[in-house]
Amino acid sequence: MSSDLPMFARSEEHQAVRAAVRDLCDAKVAPYAGDVDEHARYPQEAADALQAADFHAPHVPEQYGGAGADALATVIVIEEVARACASSSLIPAVNKLGSLPVQLAGSEELKARYLGRLAAGEGGFSYCLSEPDAGSDALGMKTRAVRDGDHYVLDGVKRWITNAGVSEFYTVMAVTDPELTGRERSRGISAFVVEKSDEGVSFGAPEKKLGIKGSPTREVYLDAVRIPADRMIGAEGTGFETAMRTLDHTRVTIAAQAVGIAQGALDYALGYARERRQFGKPISDFQGLQFLLADMGMKVEAARQMTYAAAGKSERADKDLTFFGAAAKCFAADVAMEVTTNAVQVLGGYGFTRDYPVERMMRDAKITQIYEGTNQVQRIVMARQLLAGAQSQL
Repeated sequence: MSSDLPMFARSEEHQAVRAAVRDLCDAKVAPYAGDVDEHARYPQEAADALQAADFHAPHVPEQYGGAGADALATVIVIEEVARACASSSLIPAVNKLGSLPVQLAGSEELKARYLGRLAAGEGGFSYCLSEPDAGSDALGMKTRAVRDGDHYVLDGVKRWITNAGVSEFYTVMAVTDPELTGRERSRGISAFVVEKSDEGVSFGAPEKKLGIKGSPTREVYLDAVRIPADRMIGAEGTGFETAMRTLDHTRVTIAAQAVGIAQGALDYALGYARERRQFGKPISDFQGLQFLLADMGMKVEAARQMTYAAAGKSERADKDLTFFGAAAKCFAADVAMEVTTNAVQVLGGYGFTRDYPVERMMRDAKITQIYEGTNQVQRIVMARQLLAGAQSQL
């Protein structure tokens, strides 16, 4: 891994993006966050506001009608939305996750068609990798894609699909060569774009979740879904490689989401500590609480700096992005869980009720330790990268 500097730089443009997104979220996202969580409903107000401001998929290049935001600007958008509402932050985050395979490996015609439609607001983009029996072990997937003339026919079930049923477009990983075994199975998986309107596509009931309740998570059923062969992303057999390359980049966006959730909890805890009085003075005057708040602030900022560094790696597609993406996601998610838990502690009994937002933030933070690879898997990824680097230096 390289330690060359600079790893990232925040320009005036990046600061302007932050200010614009924060203003939008304060006005049109945060006021609805509690209701979205309470009723487990899609955050339509946030979706409309983000789309109107071109923040719903900021990563799409300008040549396809998008805002052309770099990796750091995209991270800032997701962080600021998550600070207000974690469910809403999954709109730009999942649009990047779902469409990045097309951007990384798709044909020019596929990019123009689907990235253009995403940028134009014609529908969101979800990512279909996991299955009932293939979570961390993605190579164990069973969804099949069989060639039939100028088409492929897809059959299978995808599970834990974020924004399923809302998104119009889906990147689907499927087995095209079932004869391969062991680690060779990775060369038997291909990627495709499936549309919600394709015959044979249907969805399960929304999962009843601990957090991010405003972002629907459903199974996606593929029942003899017949799609044109030109909807394959890249060459046959390259789908798994594309899926892993995508996650190297998008783990950074989950780190950003975690930082945003943690910052939102810290902000609320600080305000509460200044106003809440006990024993005749604000609780912020007590040294024990000051130490707790100091640790929270220190860890949030450390997670932010690591995330921004990883965003720089993502923008340049550095060779050590795999390590930095996994490290940022793992560290920021653990920080988000710790900081939100401590924010509940700062509020005491009030923090344990739904009348205050920190309990929602605590519930929302948990998923960042799980999706796009559990934090245990991230540690495996990091260790492999470290060991491979040590071997290369012998």
